[in-house]
Amino acid sequence: MSLFNKWFNKDKDKLNQEELTQEELMQEESNVEQEEQEESEEVKELLELEFEEQEQVEEQEETEEVEEVVEEEKALSSEKNGFFSKLVKGLTKTRNNIMDGIDNVLKSFTKIDEELYEELEEALIMADIGVDATLKIMDGLREKVKEKKITDPAELKKLLVEEITEILNKGNRELNISEGPAVILVIGVNGVGKTTTIGKLAHVIKKDNKKVLLAAADTFRAAAIEQLEIWGNRTGVDVIRHQENADPGAVIFDAIQAAKARKTDVLICDTAGRLHNKKNLMEELRKIFKIISREYPEARKEVLLVLDATTGQNALQQVKLFKEVTDISGIILTKLDGTAKGGIIIAINSEMDIPIKYIGVGEGIEDLRPFNPKEFAEALFADEE
Repeated sequence: MSLFNKWFNKDKDKLNQEELTQEELMQEESNVEQEEQEESEEVKELLELEFEEQEQVEEQEETEEVEEVVEEEKALSSEKNGFFSKLVKGLTKTRNNIMDGIDNVLKSFTKIDEELYEELEEALIMADIGVDATLKIMDGLREKVKEKKITDPAELKKLLVEEITEILNKGNRELNISEGPAVILVIGVNGVGKTTTIGKLAHVIKKDNKKVLLAAADTFRAAAIEQLEIWGNRTGVDVIRHQENADPGAVIFDAIQAAKARKTDVLICDTAGRLHNKKNLMEELRKIFKIISREYPEARKEVLLVLDATTGQNALQQVKLFKEVTDISGIILTKLDGTAKGGIIIAINSEMDIPIKYIGVGEGIEDLRPFNPKEFAEALFADEE
């Protein structure tokens, strides 16, 4: 073989080798691209799968949240309906006392005239609603009948509910304890359920995530201190106490110091109910107010008068007497269940211009509730099933 042929064949082999190497390179690049595409598709599939799973988790969480809200709403609705049913049942005697007279009047007339108004007025007064409240109800009733051009006596029941609601729906029914420390002074004569009411009130306020402390400043009534301690144990609330016949002012002083040290939200103070000795009671309350103002000026104040609904018109007299002794910011009416004299709540609200803040319709710890005028008026005229 000639030298030229050797060089030619050598160059040819080299060229073939270079072409082969280029083909391999292109093939390798193609393989890499394919692998990258496959990896990209796998990543995409994984991301889509992860996104779907995340969506499912979020949907599940949203569903659970909605279900929780629905359950809470059901529970609140059930609780509200349960208390309304209890209120309706508790007001049975009062409702019968009021409605028997009203029904007899309305059934006796086929039209609305002055004679009907007079008999309706008498029925309301006889039901412990009182003269002042009755006159207000009748004035409003006449106006609404004229305004709405009502002629059927049966339609007056609905108007009575509206009028009673309007009378009851005045004043601030909220306790002034929302911000900062607060002191609630609870007053009332012996036997109205004052200490028991304090225990239930402590439970209500504690349920609102507030830290509560009790002061046993009714040191003159036998067993008052022990009774308050029983309620303190029952509700998980501490009680500041001294010995029987100790100075009530000293109890209040120590309770205030304890409330400050423990960062208490609400201090509830029991007090003596010796209304027969008004002068001593006035001096005692004045001393307590002075101590509170001096030692706890930053605290909000409430003075709540506890009344027994079973005493009827006598409860109205108690309001007048206590009002001479101190300013009253609200009233708690107890023992509404089982009395025919619950209509007194309308008389008190009408004549004394003091808001009813709580009502008691049973002996249970949950049976002290914020007063709802519309609910009460509707329960008075409800048909018990």
